[in-house]
Amino acid sequence: MPPTDSDADSVADSDADQIFRLQEQVRQLKEAVVSHAVVDQAIGVVVVLGGVTPDEGWVVLKEVSQHTNIKLRNVAEAVLIWGRAGVMPPQILAALEDRLGRCARLSGPL
Repeated sequence: MPPTDSDADSVADSDADQIFRLQEQVRQLKEAVVSHAVVDQAIGVVVVLGGVTPDEGWVVLKEVSQHTNIKLRNVAEAVLIWGRAGVMPPQILAALEDRLGRCARLSGPL
């Protein structure tokens, strides 16, 4: 039986759906790469300013995010802005100072 117009429409719809899904996946992957870079840079700021290891810097950012209920990427962006301009939302600054203070007490003198 030869293909009908409805068969061709169905294939076209399926192709369009797949293209849309793939475009959305590419967009999400691009966003993840940018977000990862922002978080990595913020970890570097926390490491330098807080005197912690990179692993501790990651934990600090994660805990600040959880404590303030602010997405990790947004916390990381605030840390980067703080590193450049010296300005940070008070809620994030208080949580960051608290967490870094605990890190310093836990690690003690070298």
